[in-house]
Amino acid sequence: MKKKIALWAALTTVALLAATGCTTAADADSTAPSAGAVTPTAKPSHTPGAPDSAGARAAAYRKWGLKPFPAPPAPPAKKPVTRGPGGPVPVVSDIPTREKIVFITIDDGAEKDPEFVAMMRDLKIPVTMFLTDAAIRADYRYFAPLVAQGHGVANHTLTHPNLRTLSEDAQRGEICGQQEKLTKEYGKRPRLFRPPYGNWNESTRAAAARCGIDAIVLWRESMQIKNMQYQRGDKKLHPGDIILAHFRGPSELKGTSMTEMTANLLRHIQEQGYTVARLEDYL
Repeated sequence: MKKKIALWAALTTVALLAATGCTTAADADSTAPSAGAVTPTAKPSHTPGAPDSAGARAAAYRKWGLKPFPAPPAPPAKKPVTRGPGGPVPVVSDIPTREKIVFITIDDGAEKDPEFVAMMRDLKIPVTMFLTDAAIRADYRYFAPLVAQGHGVANHTLTHPNLRTLSEDAQRGEICGQQEKLTKEYGKRPRLFRPPYGNWNESTRAAAARCGIDAIVLWRESMQIKNMQYQRGDKKLHPGDIILAHFRGPSELKGTSMTEMTANLLRHIQEQGYTVARLEDYL
């Protein structure tokens, strides 16, 4: 009889607790699976390699005082600028497109600011690096993380000469020599070339062709410290424009860091309603 009374009391207590929404620590633990039960696997909050959430992306941009860019459109199935078999190397300052996209290119490689590597990792904005051996040879490894992030490596000669003053053979030495250096250091042979100062002639095109270059890349705008210089009279970006910047630090930017200069550049692009695309997808 006593056992029946005790059992009835226990059942009554459980019913009352359930009705009031109260649980004890023991009740909470009772939801744990028993031995041999199958437990659903919780989904991770972020899968490695998956796109960052909008919130994480916004936070990454805020770190650098910026707002996120809209994603660029999918690149065209057929590149709008190509070099035909055996044909001359095309020379371009912009890419034929109606999309509101621009392309960022960064020259030389003298400044090696580790904060810039962190900035590019956070922002995931594509850039193409036109590297000169004389500027990078003291620390080739600085650029390896940028290459690993997916940024393009392109040719800017061995020693940064005015190519117009050199014979075709000497130009070929500058271009082909840098092709070999960059291939050795970063594991991929460059396809794009920029002549120092934008100075080139037909000997440059012939030399570039013999070195395996697919396009000579000039520019429409150049970034200074806070402002851009425009080639067109309307002083505006246009769809497909190629923008020139440099690996420069405070000594050349009047105390401004490379990350500050880059942030200024990105604000100019955003203010005019553009986003940034990957140059190698169009050339």
